[in-house]
Amino acid sequence: MSSTAAASGFVAFLLSVQVVQGTNDWGVTYTSTEICASKGSTVELPCTYKYPSRQKTRYTTVTNQLWFTEFNGYVHVDLRTDPQYSGRVEYSDDKKDCTLTITDVRESDSAEYKFRFITNHDGGSYTGSPGVTLWVTDPGLQVKVRESPYRDQIECHIICHRPDHPSYIWYKNGQKIPAATSSSSYYYSDSFSSADSYSCAVAGHEDSPSPSVCVVGQSCNRVTYTHRGICVFRGSSVDISCTYSSNGYDVDSKFWFSPERSRQWLNPSQPEDLGGDSQYDGRVQVITERGRSTLRITDLTESDSAQYRFKFRTGSFEWTSSLPGTTLTVTALQVQVTRIKVYQSYTEAELKCHSSCGPAGRSSWFKNGEEITGVQMSSYKGVFYPGDIISCALKGHETYVSPSVYAPKPPSVSVSHAGKIMEGSSVTLTCSSDANPAASYTWYKENVNLKAVREEAQLVFRSIQSSDSGEYYCAAENELGRRTSKNISIEVTYAPKLPSVLVSPSGEIEEGSSVTLSCSSDANPAAKYTWYKMNQTLTPGDTYHFTSITLEDSGIYHCKSENEYGQITSNPVHIDVQYAPKLPSVSVSPSGEIKEGSSVTLTCSSDANPAANYTWYRENEDSTKASGQIFIITDFRAEHSGNYYCEAQSKRGRRNSTLYLLAVAGKSTMMINIIRLTLVVVGPTLLLLFCLWMRKKKTLSSTTETHEPIETMELESDPDYTNVSALNSRRRSTSM
Repeated sequence: MSSTAAASGFVAFLLSVQVVQGTNDWGVTYTSTEICASKGSTVELPCTYKYPSRQKTRYTTVTNQLWFTEFNGYVHVDLRTDPQYSGRVEYSDDKKDCTLTITDVRESDSAEYKFRFITNHDGGSYTGSPGVTLWVTDPGLQVKVRESPYRDQIECHIICHRPDHPSYIWYKNGQKIPAATSSSSYYYSDSFSSADSYSCAVAGHEDSPSPSVCVVGQSCNRVTYTHRGICVFRGSSVDISCTYSSNGYDVDSKFWFSPERSRQWLNPSQPEDLGGDSQYDGRVQVITERGRSTLRITDLTESDSAQYRFKFRTGSFEWTSSLPGTTLTVTALQVQVTRIKVYQSYTEAELKCHSSCGPAGRSSWFKNGEEITGVQMSSYKGVFYPGDIISCALKGHETYVSPSVYAPKPPSVSVSHAGKIMEGSSVTLTCSSDANPAASYTWYKENVNLKAVREEAQLVFRSIQSSDSGEYYCAAENELGRRTSKNISIEVTYAPKLPSVLVSPSGEIEEGSSVTLSCSSDANPAAKYTWYKMNQTLTPGDTYHFTSITLEDSGIYHCKSENEYGQITSNPVHIDVQYAPKLPSVSVSPSGEIKEGSSVTLTCSSDANPAANYTWYRENEDSTKASGQIFIITDFRAEHSGNYYCEAQSKRGRRNSTLYLLAVAGKSTMMINIIRLTLVVVGPTLLLLFCLWMRKKKTLSSTTETHEPIETMELESDPDYTNVSALNSRRRSTSM
């Protein structure tokens, strides 16, 4: 049989007066100097300590710390080495925190506890004295009935510390006394008899009543349970005991029952013997001695967890107490894993076979279905590989094996969104792995850790973006190992992003060159493209090519990108084609005949990109006459007549045009036109005839006796020219 007293009560009271034991920089501080705890519970003794950071030239380090209650000779006995506390004490790991934790406390643990620490200095040790006094009672808030100094009166006395303004509940022969329920009085008056027993409880803590006592004599009707609570392992056996007395009368019947089984009774108000309950068939035995009864239950299962009570009947009395009996808790064994060190292909760990009741004691260990020989302790250290499966059982009860522990199996990844994943939708990736202890999860994207701080089994995209596309995998890890999943590809579909237009070659575009426009847009699925010039649709495709670009190709272009999820147009791009100046156009003002002395304006223009610069020349003269689009001769004379031409030039080339100017003295337009026509059309012929005539005349004159004199007139003139710039219309005079 294996049974363990469980925590049926709780830590009831702490005298929370902070007491500092020490001087200067040395000291121990106890938060509470007195603690009252329930047997079987876990209790903490809060504590902190301090010491100087250095003494003289040496820094202070703590070399040892311990709690103790007694000495062995002159040596303080560390609770961790005391067999009485084996496996039940734990010291805080935090720096300068010396809190002591004791589990499954027992009445024998009631004592004064002191903390002591030792440093690296000579004489550098300190003990916090006085310490913390612990009282362990059963139950924690224990009350007992005692006789009052006054006749026919009993008192309800609270062990340890009294709650604020308690109310009391009184019981007679196990039944509540209505008139005395929730009374603020701690005493009860009655006419007591030798047959009646009494018990009390503090309101709110009815599960922890005092033991029933006899006020007159010691043979009154009563039942006293050995334990209020018992915790045992599944598959083990348990003895639940009580003592009883019947005021000297013979007991006609007695049996054990469980109130939780009342639904199975023929009459819910009439308890039935467990011996006739099919759930316990073959597993229940009642051992009876004089005044004592023990219920033994074997092959325990979790369904046996319940409260058990004892009932007896005499010829004149029946014990039907409403007081609590013994609460049984049956728990399955569990394997607790503590990782020691992780290697590339295996893990070193310590395993403990235990349950909520505490360590299992002598245990059998199993690896991959085979018992591990030579290991019978409740703890086991070893090396474990990813495929290992470990379990434990109580020695002698190997059929009740604990759930197995093992490293995570290869994780699987699932996607919440079926089919295509569209940008902006909600998508959840879930990682799952069979593991015990349960695995923690970490998500990765192309070896980039996504969830290093907050590990989760799910990776949630509230509004998934195109940038979230990629390869994902997860890692599942517990104390026995780590495994990673296969990659899963997440492809996000989305409408085209704003297209970009590239002009090649970049820079200035010269007429006749080869030019390519390229349109590109981020889209999934891939986008289709269409080109436009202004509002005119051109050819489809991501490129538009000019084999030999012309000035007519200049203009505003854009492209459209579209797929099944949407379309978008690029920003416009301006194509500016540069070309050499075209043949200049020359005009004269005023039009018609040019009279001597008048002002003449010559204008030259040419289509060019970039804009052309203009220069004026006169035939057979090396120097330029003027610069600019406009050339003005302010006082035009006969000697100014002749061929003029302008030249339009830019970095792309140059072209020129010629204009003939003639000055006339007559007033008739017809005559001037005839003269012009004569000079321009038949001028060379007339000039030839004139030369021949002059030669003949000379010949005749040489034979004539009388010679006529020749008059030569030299006209001295300084005609003025004016050049007007197309940009500033500034006038200037030019000497011919």
